[in-house]
Amino acid sequence: MRLNEYRIMWILVFFDLPVITQKEKKIAASFRKEIMADGFSMFQFSIYLRHCASRENAEVHIKRVKKILPEKGHVVILTITDKQFGMMEVYYGRKEEKPPAGPQQLELF
Repeated sequence: MRLNEYRIMWILVFFDLPVITQKEKKIAASFRKEIMADGFSMFQFSIYLRHCASRENAEVHIKRVKKILPEKGHVVILTITDKQFGMMEVYYGRKEEKPPAGPQQLELF
């Protein structure tokens, strides 16, 4: 199946982790570093996102996030299509910005 805006997926990971003690801060930092090592980029301070070529590829990365979930805190994993992602409206103050661009895809026949 050809790649298209309905098959390409975006994974968003939202989290609110406790950071009162040094141990909690270390756990939160470790979680951020691990999801970044898996290809997630920071969208906002506690929102990270990753572009995936397919639902199957997204499932692989979702499983990886689930393996490293901290014992405490609140984590949400949301998967949306590239089409839905493209309809996002992003503002910095009153100035509208374009959503981050996805990576360029190369399709071989």
